[in-house]
Amino acid sequence: MPFITTADGTEIFYKDWGPKTAQPIVFHHGWPLSSDDWDAQLMFFLGEGYRVIAHDRRGHGRSTQTDTGNEMDTYAADVIELAAALDLKDAVHIGHSTGGGEVAHYVARAEAGRVAKAVLIGAVPPIMVKSEANPGGLPLEVFDSFRSQTATNRAQFFLDVASGPFYGFNREGAEVKQGVIDNWWRQGMAGGVKAHYDCVKAFSETDFTEDLKQIDVPVLLLHGEDDQIVPIADSALLGIKLLKHGTIKTYPGFPHGMATTHADVINADLLAFIKS
Repeated sequence: MPFITTADGTEIFYKDWGPKTAQPIVFHHGWPLSSDDWDAQLMFFLGEGYRVIAHDRRGHGRSTQTDTGNEMDTYAADVIELAAALDLKDAVHIGHSTGGGEVAHYVARAEAGRVAKAVLIGAVPPIMVKSEANPGGLPLEVFDSFRSQTATNRAQFFLDVASGPFYGFNREGAEVKQGVIDNWWRQGMAGGVKAHYDCVKAFSETDFTEDLKQIDVPVLLLHGEDDQIVPIADSALLGIKLLKHGTIKTYPGFPHGMATTHADVINADLLAFIKS
């Protein structure tokens, strides 16, 4: 399987499909998943003639189950090494949830010419946790509960998240898809519990405000208005105000995992943005 080995010896698994001369699209997954979460997008954009790349973040999926480096600075450094190893130029970076934070942190630090555009889908920036500076955020106790449940019984916790708020399957009238739930659980359990535990702090407490201000390429924000994991009011609706070249599109009734539940809609909007 294809891996790069980072400066600290971590092996990062990646997929790199399609013509190497085509424009690259790089996908960054959410917590606690893997690059497999982008199946619908990888197949769609491969069919459109793009080069598609997706990696398993350190500690997740098939990458090394690291007990250190599970924070945004190292995540972004890993992407810098991946982009250099694959010689990615004028790439479009698309991140979901935690992956959206990784995209913001990376793009703000990327070498000139590496990045053409970025997309944040249901993404965590600017910052999730509640504070005096961010009164609309979620209380720290919410993330303490995430950590506790991950550390003590993540198998059940992951099942509860996937079968409930992540895809909106807890909403009245929702079309519950057991295969989607099982696939979320499968991806989560493939990663390392220590990395998943640490990543809760990374996605909830990292302040991406300065990253968003520094980004100088077009950025598209896509967010479901019924996102129960990353509430829209304290994420995309604030983030759009910080971007130099930002565009936002929201979706009434769409859940956090809308790239899976509504892949046809999301893929079409991504394609339109990439081609624009």
